[in-house]
Amino acid sequence: MMRVPEELIPIVLFIVIGFVAVGLPIARALARRMDRVPIAPPMTGELNERLARMEHAIDSIAVEVERISEGQRFTTKLLADRARDTRATDPVQGG
Repeated sequence: MMRVPEELIPIVLFIVIGFVAVGLPIARALARRMDRVPIAPPMTGELNERLARMEHAIDSIAVEVERISEGQRFTTKLLADRARDTRATDPVQGG
């Protein structure tokens, strides 16, 4: 039978306690993560209505922005035409 040195017993004991103290919480966290099943939040009627209102509002904003940009393009074209006509009829600038 093999004889174990007496000073080795407390060293091994403290090492095992350290591994248990560190390893047990890590093992529990990993087990919880594996057991956790992703659950989709329930879509309530109120939430659906709110999302529908938001979608409608965003669509309305998009239409208004398009109207504004069309108005800006029209105004820019009018100003460019007016400047071109002014240069064409002005003998000093038009030549």
